[in-house]
Amino acid sequence: MSGMRRAPRPSHGPVAITSSPWIVVCAGVVVMVVLLFVVLGAYRGRSPAPDDVSAPTLPLPQTPVPPTGPAPTSSARPLLPGLSPRATGLPPSLAAGSRAPTVSPSAGPRSTTRAPDRPAVSGRYRVVQSFDGGFIGEVLIANATGEDRGWTVRLDFSGGRLVTTWVEGVPQGTVRQTDGADFTYVSGVDVPAGASVALRFHLERASTRPQGCTVDGVRCTGF
Repeated sequence: MSGMRRAPRPSHGPVAITSSPWIVVCAGVVVMVVLLFVVLGAYRGRSPAPDDVSAPTLPLPQTPVPPTGPAPTSSARPLLPGLSPRATGLPPSLAAGSRAPTVSPSAGPRSTTRAPDRPAVSGRYRVVQSFDGGFIGEVLIANATGEDRGWTVRLDFSGGRLVTTWVEGVPQGTVRQTDGADFTYVSGVDVPAGASVALRFHLERASTRPQGCTVDGVRCTGF
């Protein structure tokens, strides 16, 4: 018995791990749990901004509001006679303490020159056509009023003979011949307001320049 050797005992390190795989599984689970805690701790260490916090806003410029009180009243003194709005002092006549001139009640109204009134109906004489032994004349009657007006033309010539008179396009008036070529023509139709009408006549052996021409008593022009 003393000469026999005892067989060596097997080692429990690698053989125990190989023969017991649950030890490896438990170690892996422990490592994963530790890593999980480490990750959670790192994630909670961050401080994300809360959802209900909005970005800061910049202040808007304020528009000045005009005052709503009553408008300031001018304290300027009333203007005196002889002063312009830009005058800074009194005229010499008022600087010495004299009073402003007054109008005497007994003074009459100032005289004004009135322009002569324009005749309501006027006439202009002219010769339309001349030929051997006679001519055709015309008196243009113009109505300067605002209403239709009748009219009367009177023509005086030295000698001669009146052949005919007419107004084109309207009913004819009344002719009253007095002596030779002298005649009066009374309109048959009024001349409209602001318009004119031409009275024409044919004379023989008479001067082309009449001695007299009137329309409603007002002397004609043109001769």
